[in-house]
Amino acid sequence: MKILLAEDDPNLGSIIQEYLEAKGYQTHLAHNGEEAFRLFLKDKWNLCIFDVMMPVMDGFTLAREIRNQNKDLPIIFLTAKAMKEDAIEGFKAGGDDYITKPFSMEELLMRIRAILKRTEKSPEEAPTYDYAIGQYSFNPTLQQLTRGEVSQKLTSREVDLLKLLCKNMNQTLERNFALRAIWSDDNYFNARSMDVYIARLRKYLANDPNIEILNVHGKGIKLVDRSMVH
Repeated sequence: MKILLAEDDPNLGSIIQEYLEAKGYQTHLAHNGEEAFRLFLKDKWNLCIFDVMMPVMDGFTLAREIRNQNKDLPIIFLTAKAMKEDAIEGFKAGGDDYITKPFSMEELLMRIRAILKRTEKSPEEAPTYDYAIGQYSFNPTLQQLTRGEVSQKLTSREVDLLKLLCKNMNQTLERNFALRAIWSDDNYFNARSMDVYIARLRKYLANDPNIEILNVHGKGIKLVDRSMVH
């Protein structure tokens, strides 16, 4: 497993790098966002850990640049900021998790392991069929949502959420169940992250007027295909 770490504090960066390497992860340390992006382009990575406040290029900008190249690479943000708005901004930038400083190395390791476990694909578990969503065809294995000749590549998290919605088509999917199934925890920050992904899925499905993702007040969300409802 190869981890790309970007941290402008040399002491903290070295501590994280040494700790993760001791746990068996090849960890490459960059001291600013621009250096990290150059490393990203040169190699293949399993996970990224980015400080938010960095010189030259901040962590959010770096994540957006990487998302233009790779939609699936997991990204964890490290930040001294505990503002909810910053966490939401991180998820919008394409982050998978968000850890505020100070944090323990054990906590960071647990977050890394949880994300890698979610994103690892198991061939025997991967469905070989498509889901029909109105005018769309959704293939979880290929991570594609297709309508006619147009295909949208989905991230792993978008695939997991849309698959749960498809399995509960025209039924309410409880928010807490979805959060625990996909994020492993139903805390505030994960809930805000799920809202970002729901908004993305709504945008992807917007061209079929019969398809809608509804909020069911106090309960959860529902993927509705009105062509199936009589």
